[in-house]
Amino acid sequence: MTKQAAITVQKKDFQGKQFFVVFVIKPEDYACGGSMPSSIKGKANHTWNLQRMKTLEVTIVPSVKGSVYVHAILFSFLSFFSFYLGALLVAFVQYCRIYRTTSTRGHSPDDGSGTVAASHPIATSTPEGSSYGAIDESGSSGGQQLSSLDRRPPCDLDTDSSVEEESDFDTMPEIESDKNVIRTKMFLYLSDLSRKDRRIVSKKYKIYFWNIITIAVFYALPVIQLVITYQTVVNVTGNQDICYYNFLCAHPLGVLSAFNNILSNVGHFLLGFLFLLIVLRRDILHRRSLETKDIYTMDYGIPKHFGLFYAMGIALMMEGVLSACYHVCPNYSNFQFDTSFMYMIAGLCMLKLYQTRHPDINASAYSAYASFAVVICLAVLGVVFGKSSVWFWVLFSVIHVVASLGLSTQIYYMGRFKIDVSDPDTGIFRRAMMVLYTDCIQQCSRPMYMDRMVLLVVGNLVNWSFAIFGLVYRPKDFASYLLGIFICNLLLYLAFYVIMKLRSSERLLPLPLFCIVATAVVWAAALYFFFQNLSSWEETPAESREKNRPCLLLGFFDDHDVWHFLSAAALFFSFLVLLTLDDDLDSVRRDKIPVF
Repeated sequence: MTKQAAITVQKKDFQGKQFFVVFVIKPEDYACGGSMPSSIKGKANHTWNLQRMKTLEVTIVPSVKGSVYVHAILFSFLSFFSFYLGALLVAFVQYCRIYRTTSTRGHSPDDGSGTVAASHPIATSTPEGSSYGAIDESGSSGGQQLSSLDRRPPCDLDTDSSVEEESDFDTMPEIESDKNVIRTKMFLYLSDLSRKDRRIVSKKYKIYFWNIITIAVFYALPVIQLVITYQTVVNVTGNQDICYYNFLCAHPLGVLSAFNNILSNVGHFLLGFLFLLIVLRRDILHRRSLETKDIYTMDYGIPKHFGLFYAMGIALMMEGVLSACYHVCPNYSNFQFDTSFMYMIAGLCMLKLYQTRHPDINASAYSAYASFAVVICLAVLGVVFGKSSVWFWVLFSVIHVVASLGLSTQIYYMGRFKIDVSDPDTGIFRRAMMVLYTDCIQQCSRPMYMDRMVLLVVGNLVNWSFAIFGLVYRPKDFASYLLGIFICNLLLYLAFYVIMKLRSSERLLPLPLFCIVATAVVWAAALYFFFQNLSSWEETPAESREKNRPCLLLGFFDDHDVWHFLSAAALFFSFLVLLTLDDDLDSVRRDKIPVF
């Protein structure tokens, strides 16, 4: 300790109910984190001529009673079970609304046989064997109206068979050519990017769910084993410098030294499970509508694919598990456990937001999780080498900038930009330089896709700023720095999506609007408590203890526990925003929903 320190003494460790408090004076300041005075450097004895005196005050207070533990546990569970009650209330209101809407649809545009009446025309003249990019000239919206009923296989043939793959659509050269025609149009509509068989696309996104379960099991088991080993070492040796607790508010239970920091993560698990139930309810209702061949489900609104939502729910639950594991013994080495699934949550949210209006061209689960694996590898390298190695920051900055440019290119050209790697010479680079010179220098032409260009320019500027900041300042906490990159990109894309949605004369229903406001308010409150540093493994144990503070809530939870509670609620509301954001489009034809 330097100024203050605390230690919890448990009665079970002292059979005679007596103990001694012994203070050991360190001869050097730097043993506790101080620096050696320059005036005495190089001398054999550094402290013999220093006249110093320390006054110590020892305070012994009884630990909290068992009733406080019971109240804290009840508070933690009842607080989040209230979200379940709120979800039941919203589900009941929506059920009543759907029942009333169904009753008034006695003469809906659906004639009962899966076709559309003349009051809501959708072009059906395109034959089954027509080319991929067939466009009906008689439709509205600038001739973009496309046939979707004739080409769709029966919905009751949805089975678990995986024989239908993307190759059914993509093997023929003329189809590739038509994709280029469709996806490079100046004005794209959702019907242009939702042409593949719904069953195949849904199975593609279900892989996200099954893969993240596998990843969670294989990732969590070694983590649990490691933190149990840490806790055992602390209990056996008594060395409390291994783990960076808030010792002024660390309440033990059993073998755990800080049970309150673990209990406060229960919200992530409970709200993640609640989100899975909400998604499951929507999935069941969607399947029932498909079985009845409801025209509003088949050809109106955003195509419903729930695989990514299920993956997000599992990721939220695992974030609670791994955050609890980290707080068993918080230190520099295992902080990556607390952030690994946060990377995945941010990445899955961006993928889901992009998938909403690009269902046919979103990334596959294999490529997405492979990218997450690369990110976590970089996080591990940052933990090991990020403190002082310049070569690591140069390498990371280069990877960051190149990845940003490559991803921007794919987004701008809707996945139709390809490089012929078989070209033995430098023709590709000459062509790229010629395009840059012609379009940007010789004659500065307006970008064909202005909205996308604005988003990508701003996004690249933000990411390049992060890369330059990391290269210049080399922050010690690389994991938080990397997480900041993901969160900023997610917020930027979400803001762009909402702005474009409002610009396209779409509206926000009361439920998503409430979720957006709740998300902003809860995140603001959560971040306030997050930045109340109660300990720091970036410093020595003695310096970390200077930051310790007493409990804040119920005499049991500290500021960081409140951050856990609020961040769980904020993530839950964030997920609900993505789930409900486009509910206003459920009665809008897909050939009238713009892509951005």
